[in-house]
Amino acid sequence: MTAWRQRRMRRRLAITCQQAVELMTDYLEGALAEEERRRFEQHLSLCDACSHYLEEMRAASAALAELPPEPVDPDVRAQLIELYRATRPEW
Repeated sequence: MTAWRQRRMRRRLAITCQQAVELMTDYLEGALAEEERRRFEQHLSLCDACSHYLEEMRAASAALAELPPEPVDPDVRAQLIELYRATRPEW
């Protein structure tokens, strides 16, 4: 493949930092389609700022996962259940 074609292909695959940030959660959850994941990882390989941001997101997610869940007030729980029952479709 010629150098011109390679540059053209890289430009076609390129995503912006804003697009990368919008894809980060899906990337961390393994929810990106293969081509989208490749484009995202290509961007990371070229962008230190986005790579750093992704590592910060990983660290924050890991820290949050270690926190114990907060108990739900019984009145709030009852209200949520009532709301769910009122809005779910009848089957």
